[in-house]
Amino acid sequence: MALGSLLDAGADTSEVVELLRRLPFGGWTLTTEPVLRAGIASTRAVVLTTEDVIVRTHAHILGLLEEARLPERVRKRSIAAFGALAEVEGRLHRRPPAQVHFHEVGSHDTIVDIVGTMAALEVLDIELITASEVAVGTGTVKTAHGVLPNPSPAVIGLLEGIPTTGRDLNLELTTPTGAAILAATCTSFGSMPPLRIAATGFGAGQHEIDGIPNCTQVVIGEPLAESLDPLDAQPLVLLEANIDDATGETLAHALATLIEAGALDAWLAPVLMKKGRPGHVLSVLADPVLAGVMQQVIRAETGSLGVRSLSVNRFAAARSQDEVDVAGLPVRIKVSPGRAKAEHDDAARVAARTGIPLREVIATAEATWRQRRDSGPRGDPPEGPEPA
Repeated sequence: MALGSLLDAGADTSEVVELLRRLPFGGWTLTTEPVLRAGIASTRAVVLTTEDVIVRTHAHILGLLEEARLPERVRKRSIAAFGALAEVEGRLHRRPPAQVHFHEVGSHDTIVDIVGTMAALEVLDIELITASEVAVGTGTVKTAHGVLPNPSPAVIGLLEGIPTTGRDLNLELTTPTGAAILAATCTSFGSMPPLRIAATGFGAGQHEIDGIPNCTQVVIGEPLAESLDPLDAQPLVLLEANIDDATGETLAHALATLIEAGALDAWLAPVLMKKGRPGHVLSVLADPVLAGVMQQVIRAETGSLGVRSLSVNRFAAARSQDEVDVAGLPVRIKVSPGRAKAEHDDAARVAARTGIPLREVIATAEATWRQRRDSGPRGDPPEGPEPA
């Protein structure tokens, strides 16, 4: 339903399929059909597969995502979704997340659902995602582990810290897949923020439901100026661990893994610990819904016996993203008030392909952006973030 709503809102199906075909497996097709749900015109996304039931581990799925060479945001968002699922399933079954066996959510259709949703967000160039409170039903649901209460334990675990509302319907209104997508992508939950609406779409469920439209609505727009006040606080969680028995290579790998898992920032600071031992403080800044995932990564990658957390607010300046060409290759530019900065990974890629020194690529990209800004109407400085 999430994928269907984004396709209904304008994400080009062929572009989404093009990205999905990078996944290293076949035997699937993605089709869409226009339907009505309680009289509302909606799009139903249908993933058909020819596979037998496949049970994959979290590590196996991470391997598939890495091999696919997806765009960076698609890869990170997909990894965050499956990471959230693995962390919750690990807690439920008392095993490390990397060893979690996915049943329903490890099949081809679910992988295509999740990665397809992240691909559709990329096609629409969605930077910021928020959601309303999440509705859950009552009764029981059938799963690979048998009949479980509704909402299932996995859904409850994934929705920790997220506002929810119960409805007296014996239906699975929120699935583990849907909850994982929300947990991995949304920065806040509640009322719709002030927007200049650009598009909307409805993703249909399989059946009609008496009394309510069985569809998910997405609204795409640009935040209004008053919502871009840099003094608006974004609630985040800061996790830290003191480490005195890890090599520099291990710590560097831990930082990279945390960023890949969805951390907003991660860093190390040298400290002198008790008994004169040199050590490091590993700090991670993340969205609260990913706190459990971050904690598991810190423990797994560093062997730390304890992780502390602190709720913090971030006061971020408004920013947007532009793109310029250097030697015929694209380089993204991050733009904020008074500053434009080339994305390091893009600049490094151009340097590697052309042989131009990295510092020259960065200088050229930023100078090109400033020249374009000053040259005419198209070069006017952006006034706000990308559409959300």
